[in-house]
Amino acid sequence: MATAVNKSACFGGRGYPDLRDHLRALKEADLLYTIDEPVNKDTELMPLVRWQFRGGIPEAGRKAFLFTNITNSQGRTYDLPMVVGAMAATPAIYGIGMGVPVDKIGDHWKQALSNPIPPVVVANAPCQEIIIEGAALDGEGNGLDALPVPLSTPGFDVAPYLTSTGCITRDPDTGVQNMGTYRGGIKAPNRIGLKMFVNLRQGGHAHWHKYKARGEKMPMAIMVGCPPSLAYVSPQKIRDGVDEISVAGALAGAPIRITKAKTVDLMVPAEAEIIIEGLVDTDMFEPEGPFGESHGHINLEEYNFIFEVTAITRRKDAIMATIISQVTPSESSVIKRVAMEPKFLNHLRDGLGIKGLRHVSMHEPLTNIRRVLFLVFDRDVPTTEIWRALYAASAVDSACGKYVIAVNEDIDPENGDAVFWALAYRSNPALDVVILPHRDRGHGPALERGNGEDASMLIDATLKADMPPIALPKKEYMEHAKELWETLGLPPLKPESPWHGYSLGDWTDEWDDMAKRAADGDYLENGRRSAQLRRNDVAPNISIRDVPPLHGKE
Repeated sequence: MATAVNKSACFGGRGYPDLRDHLRALKEADLLYTIDEPVNKDTELMPLVRWQFRGGIPEAGRKAFLFTNITNSQGRTYDLPMVVGAMAATPAIYGIGMGVPVDKIGDHWKQALSNPIPPVVVANAPCQEIIIEGAALDGEGNGLDALPVPLSTPGFDVAPYLTSTGCITRDPDTGVQNMGTYRGGIKAPNRIGLKMFVNLRQGGHAHWHKYKARGEKMPMAIMVGCPPSLAYVSPQKIRDGVDEISVAGALAGAPIRITKAKTVDLMVPAEAEIIIEGLVDTDMFEPEGPFGESHGHINLEEYNFIFEVTAITRRKDAIMATIISQVTPSESSVIKRVAMEPKFLNHLRDGLGIKGLRHVSMHEPLTNIRRVLFLVFDRDVPTTEIWRALYAASAVDSACGKYVIAVNEDIDPENGDAVFWALAYRSNPALDVVILPHRDRGHGPALERGNGEDASMLIDATLKADMPPIALPKKEYMEHAKELWETLGLPPLKPESPWHGYSLGDWTDEWDDMAKRAADGDYLENGRRSAQLRRNDVAPNISIRDVPPLHGKE
């Protein structure tokens, strides 16, 4: 894995990296493509990046893309560069942005959530080096229309969309700010169609209701491009009453610098690349979409929120940032998964005290991490403990856990064949499956049946008793054969679990000795043994252990 960025006060005295520092770190780690050729943001840019997720490239081979020569379908060119995949095209990129090794990300999140660091206020913020407001927002080529916002799903999306957003709102009663990732379709140079998911209980939507009750429009600031820690907290569900910017400070190891927005009463990150300020209408809605959503389907046209832009502030040399989402795996699924898996594990293992739970795996390809969860257990965990975990996992998050499957540590949950293997031989549908009705449909297309409700299926696919060994050569023989394979210059191997045989408990020392004799070429000795055990009082296919021993024999 690439070396993580060292957190120190060297980042311009901030104590944390901004987007430019992060891109330099990615370049040093050979995790950044820089594309200087002209690329059309409306037809070419996102399809180009998409191929590294749908083209058979292994996860470790994915990189961020920095486009420096952006055009559109009308021949316009843009002054601002754009970066895609810089936050989480891979867990390695995420780890660099977080400043910790990948295997420490879970612990780092746990500490940050428990010990937020409040932000500090500064003046003369970089995010306000250029201020565009009033009449300068109007007309084609101005305001939002001057930004190189891409089409995420050409052929289906009806507008360029802001996707890598940090949408900042404030509770009018408590004054506590919230930051969430909501999509925003460009409707006009000064207007955005905003989607806040009502059924996911997003913080900005709760604030909107309070402003509506007051008869006021809701102030909002949309951050586009930012220090990595801010990008990581924005899509996560943080407990109510906690300002995400303070959690970002804990992730960064230093207080995030904030400044007063120019036209709305909100505090915004000083090192943001672009801030779009405005008001969300609390009276009127207008059609928004279709748009390719992160659940992997096109979200069809529906009425949604109207965001009226009052100002755009940015750095002089701002970098436009976007995220690749839609069908998973994608950057949006990685950015959630690497934080959500340890969150689930910490809740189940540390919060509820469930024993023997090794790992929580959220299935990513096509299913978007939320629908299928795997709980990986040690052997010999009591069935009651496994079921306690299954029920609990289905209730951690209303959007997660439509299918929750418990497996043992020898099953790789990312290998579908291995999962089917566990289901085929380690579970009995009559005994090991429970269906829970009345589940929210979560993040996905609307359900036509069941009054819009969904359900959860819980499956215990763990070993319930000892089983015979896996019918593959033992590890030492497979390892030796691998060496021989490589010596012969045969095609490179990619071992798939299971790639060697191992005991599942139902195996005796005597059988082990017999197998060793056979491997040593002494199989005739085993034949002599079996001849001594001949008898005429048994039927074919009867286990040797199911009949009494011959007189004088063991």
